[in-house]
Amino acid sequence: MLIRSFCTVLMLVCIGSTHIALAHHSDAALQMDTVLTLSGQVTDYSLRNPHAYVTVEVAGDNGERVSWDIQMASGLTMRRLGWLPDSLQAGDEVTVSLNPARDGRPYGLLSAITRANGEALVATPRRITTSPETVVRSDSVFGRWIVDRSRLPAGYPGGLDQLMIRELTLQPKGQEMEAAYSQDSSENPELSCISKPTPAMIIYTDLYPMDIAANADGSLTLRSQYFDMVRTVFMDGRPHPPADQLFHEGHSVGHWEGDILVIDTTNFSFHRSPYQNGIPSGPQKHVEERYQLIDGGTHLEVTFTLEDPEYIVGRMEYSRQLRFVPDADMSPFNCDLESTRRFLPTN
Repeated sequence: MLIRSFCTVLMLVCIGSTHIALAHHSDAALQMDTVLTLSGQVTDYSLRNPHAYVTVEVAGDNGERVSWDIQMASGLTMRRLGWLPDSLQAGDEVTVSLNPARDGRPYGLLSAITRANGEALVATPRRITTSPETVVRSDSVFGRWIVDRSRLPAGYPGGLDQLMIRELTLQPKGQEMEAAYSQDSSENPELSCISKPTPAMIIYTDLYPMDIAANADGSLTLRSQYFDMVRTVFMDGRPHPPADQLFHEGHSVGHWEGDILVIDTTNFSFHRSPYQNGIPSGPQKHVEERYQLIDGGTHLEVTFTLEDPEYIVGRMEYSRQLRFVPDADMSPFNCDLESTRRFLPTN
């Protein structure tokens, strides 16, 4: 089996691409400081969400055949890179580079793949372009939006989990829950294709567009392509319901302050890992968002404040600028249960 570890530019690219891929599983189970390169034959390939996979069978040191399950980005992201359901076929000879699992099993995160004839397939996800040749503008906050990478700060860590680890100061209970969490257990909501509540939708604009639309009854709908997340915002002046009425995405009410859309969300159900890292959220969670059109309608500035005194000390405030992308694909994510659980050890 051709396997080697190396410390080159490729490794640095792979480390960065983990956050670019925005995998819904964190890096904790992977050796992100190690890159393995192996050659073998494709035996399986699937282009599904939340992860595409390729299985490569290689010759082991003792002559046995070893099947490596290799995780890629979501099927939607891979399609944006030009991948199709027939991009790989059973029997194809390939060389792959990957970050292996820490527990030693034949599993890893793909960083590069090359056919036997030397043809390199684009495997490292890059975010949707934010520099279109034609500048498009919106006259309101409504429409489809994606993050403008050029306007993120230089120290942006990438990924929901890493951002929240950096920004949140935890209460003792939050620390305990984070330390006790395992993605390899039934506690992980996404093993059941359960999405993350607000403000995850905002952070996932790193790769997936967000759509804001007005409804006939005066309410608003906010939708993310990632995990098909959908929220309703009531604009009729109603109060939040009693504290014992809880909802996965919380209960959102909104109003206008001039041209700024303000959304206030409370009444969240308990969620074991809304930030992808085991820090929970619960019924004391409170999120306020502000959406304002800037730069003549080419961009939307989004700011949120997050409080959850049961698990978090104080208040987190975060802001980013999104670019107007009216033609962005919003096809369904369709989380696949087999795909979302495939990273789990089998024994």
